[in-house]
Amino acid sequence: MFKGIDHINIVVSDLEKVKEFFVSCGFTVEHEGNLEGGWISDIVGLKDVRARYSKLALPGLATKLELVTYISPSSEHDPIVSKANQLGFRHLAFEVEDIDDVVATLTGRGIEFMSQVHTYEPTQKRLVYFYGPEGILLELAQYG
Repeated sequence: MFKGIDHINIVVSDLEKVKEFFVSCGFTVEHEGNLEGGWISDIVGLKDVRARYSKLALPGLATKLELVTYISPSSEHDPIVSKANQLGFRHLAFEVEDIDDVVATLTGRGIEFMSQVHTYEPTQKRLVYFYGPEGILLELAQYG
């Protein structure tokens, strides 16, 4: 039935700022464009949609990250949607080779982490959460 995960979509208010963050973390821009007209309005169930998007990719991975900013209808921000206990989609987790190095790099760029790096003992996975641009909840994960 399902073959794989094609992409993950995140609606943002400042497309360029969010795109720059992910590009600085190793993503490349695969495609960008405008979304408008009856076809997109039908698909998303909103009237008079006008939006802009960037499709980002990590080398060697099939799943893409799709960032979208809606010009019309405008988007609203729910201040608690990014909290870890809210229903629905919660965060993106990125596997890294050296979590301590990535934490140091991002800390140097002004990122504040929610905790120190912890180890989940049953799997020896090392992980930490932080908020990326526009309150996107992100996780870093290092295995073995």
